[in-house]
Amino acid sequence: MTWFAVTLYAYGKTGQATTLSLLGFFHFLPLILLSPLAGALVDRYPRKWAMLVADLGGGLATGFLLLLYLLGRLEVWPLYLVSALTGALSSLHWPALSAALSAMLEKRDYARASGMMSLAESLAGVGAPILAAALLKPLGLGGIFALDLLGASAAVLSLLLVPIPNPRLEAREKTSWIGEALFGFRFILERPPLLGLQLMFFGINFLTTPRSPYESFLSYVGVTFPLLSWGQPVRG
Repeated sequence: MTWFAVTLYAYGKTGQATTLSLLGFFHFLPLILLSPLAGALVDRYPRKWAMLVADLGGGLATGFLLLLYLLGRLEVWPLYLVSALTGALSSLHWPALSAALSAMLEKRDYARASGMMSLAESLAGVGAPILAAALLKPLGLGGIFALDLLGASAAVLSLLLVPIPNPRLEAREKTSWIGEALFGFRFILERPPLLGLQLMFFGINFLTTPRSPYESFLSYVGVTFPLLSWGQPVRG
């Protein structure tokens, strides 16, 4: 909901689609650059704490925006900073979540869990913009930020209550984060089927990413995001 409300606010401030493109740029740039290192970091430390750091950081970022909004000083440039921060935190949260799920489940349950995760993401994509559009007028942007803080608090509480196992690492020679990140690239390059799958995903994302500014612009009328999200379960 927050992302939907922020795009509307940013467009209302500038009236330019370029602003929406920059929001996406500042989000995805740290996500792309830091993901290999974040994966190595998740392998070294407990997955629960990695997800806690990501959720707490996201909550603090939302609290920062809420404070600026209440003071009447929320401009577009803080949105860029928070977008970059959330992108960096996402690079940490996703590998930690994926690794945690694989450690908590039996192998026979992987496919079902993956389908359920895809369904949950799709339902959020369908429901969040509709709910945000319905609540934005009565609650205002500050109310949307407050709901986001409640969601972050619920996520942190859930992580504290749910036990997440950390598999023992095999004894091996200590390497740097960069060395471990390069190991991941070598692992993929040495397996042509996996490399082909990664290249396919890269091509799909590369061709569909340029439409994002237009999706954000059309979200101004609250239509595009919900409709596109119906295809997520099939794609997942």
